Amino acid sequence: MTISRRNVLKTLGAASSVAAIANVKGTAANAAPAPNLKGRIKQSVCRGPFRKSMPLEAFCKAVAEMGLIGIDLVGQQDWDVVRDHGLVATMVPGAGGIKSGLNIKAKHAEHLDKFKINIKAAAKYGWPNVICMAGVREGIADDVGMDNCEVVLKEAVKIADDHGVTICMELLNSRVNHPGYMCDKSDWGFELCRRVGSPRFKMLYDIYHMQIMEGDVIRRITDGIEWIGHFHTAGNPGRRDLDNEQELNYPPIMRAIANLTDAGKFSGYVAHEFKPKNGMASLQHAAQLCDV
Repeated sequence: MTISRRNVLKTLGAASSVAAIANVKGTAANAAPAPNLKGRIKQSVCRGPFRKSMPLEAFCKAVAEMGLIGIDLVGQQDWDVVRDHGLVATMVPGAGGIKSGLNIKAKHAEHLDKFKINIKAAAKYGWPNVICMAGVREGIADDVGMDNCEVVLKEAVKIADDHGVTICMELLNSRVNHPGYMCDKSDWGFELCRRVGSPRFKMLYDIYHMQIMEGDVIRRITDGIEWIGHFHTAGNPGRRDLDNEQELNYPPIMRAIANLTDAGKFSGYVAHEFKPKNGMASLQHAAQLCDV
């Protein structure tokens, strides 16, 4: 799953354009012109936070005009619209939910069936990633849960490899939003990647969630980039805008990711997943703030 930090408002042009975007509901007609993004970071946005305020057609149009490349976490019923606007569905459904995840051995056959269906569908459209979840602990020890995830993922990556799609497991916090979620530390996630041993399985590193759980974001990302396939952004606390009311400093984080991209160590996307204070204006602030 974005108001800028400090002086980023200076980069946005007239305040009236920002206000116009903030007031859009159901249309992109008043959206400001697309910023001249450098594009070192391949930026995307999660559909969820904007689902109620803006229909998909208008949202896709506004996102494309803003200079973003894709949309995260959209179901198959929306893929044609996304593609028709020249966008990429940068992360689509795979298998396993937050509560009923891959750490439940009894669910493995069901999860593999979903992987087969969803990976094949993603490949047909040329989408790069499908998402999966570890599941909650609920009496499952972390080492047992990792063993269980490893078993099903070693089968799933064979399917992913055949179709040129990457499976990404999301790192979520278990302190605030998702109590008991197992894949809540980067060390646990990276070790699972080592065990699975395939470039078709990586972590979805959610910066907001990992700030809550462990911090030290730039070092964690840099040291673990081999096992990171995708990023989500949001401000902490509150999963709100990337502004001066939250503690993460996104420009240096994005520069670290851009440098890793330039070095050939990362080729994925950074998707914004926050609850916007000012609608599409917040998203445009995020796009410019992260365009390092």
